[in-house]
Amino acid sequence: TYVASLKAEGNVVDANTLAELQERFGLNQPWYVQYFKWMQNILTRFDFGYSFEQAKDVWSVVGPLLPMTVTVSLITMLFTYLVGIPLGIYSAVKQYSVGDYVLTTIGFLGMAVPNFLFAILIMFGTYMWTGTAFIGLFTKEMQIALNAGTMQWYECFGYGEFWARLLVPVIVIGTSGTCGTLRSMRAQMLDELGKNYVLCARAKGVSSVKILFKHALRNALIPVITYVGPMTAYILTGSMVVETVFTIGGLGTQFVKSINNQDYPMIMATTIFLAVLMVVATLLSDLVYKLVDPRIKLD
Repeated sequence: TYVASLKAEGNVVDANTLAELQERFGLNQPWYVQYFKWMQNILTRFDFGYSFEQAKDVWSVVGPLLPMTVTVSLITMLFTYLVGIPLGIYSAVKQYSVGDYVLTTIGFLGMAVPNFLFAILIMFGTYMWTGTAFIGLFTKEMQIALNAGTMQWYECFGYGEFWARLLVPVIVIGTSGTCGTLRSMRAQMLDELGKNYVLCARAKGVSSVKILFKHALRNALIPVITYVGPMTAYILTGSMVVETVFTIGGLGTQFVKSINNQDYPMIMATTIFLAVLMVVATLLSDLVYKLVDPRIKLD
């Protein structure tokens, strides 16, 4: 806690000092008054409070970390759907084939293995294969340039080694979601391909490719798109563990560190940011409904 850190630094914390700290941070007021003032400061001044651990404003700590976490989450989301949906379609079209059995087995294993264990296995495998442990997203040179202010974080996308380091946590975070999307897409496609409108289209001589991608796929995607909100929650929570394992300086790493240090203002602010990201992802999934199925109205 903040008082414990002051004592560790050799400062004398007596009753008067405690009273001053309580007055300074408003801890001597009822909880509902503290909460109301906290929300008022957020809505009116975009002030999320004071981080006891970092000894600075919460936003000054969270702000620089937010773009990296959002970037990793978006790339992981793209990886999940760009890999999971095509594999699910293939598994449904080639039902009971060797490829279907292989993908089904991979799907179950991917959903069963925990993120932290998969991250450790990937780190060990990459080290044995390349001789380099991909810990962190930035090389030593990049980190020096970032700390010196001579490079912005988005400029790292121009370096191949950054993408190699980014690919590992994206695969770790997205594997379970990809396998879940594969299983869900397979089940939905099999359900759609067995419906009467598909049988009628085949009887009329419509090509299999047109039936698959123009008719069955659009209907099968609706339940998969519905899962974008929960998928976002899973990716964000999974990134906390994976960021800690790979020592990625993101919002997840800071969240875990804040919990360990009981930095409650930082914990509350991070929770709000993660909740906002989930709400935005759910809103986007609702908007995509309109593109997939024109019958859905947004009014």
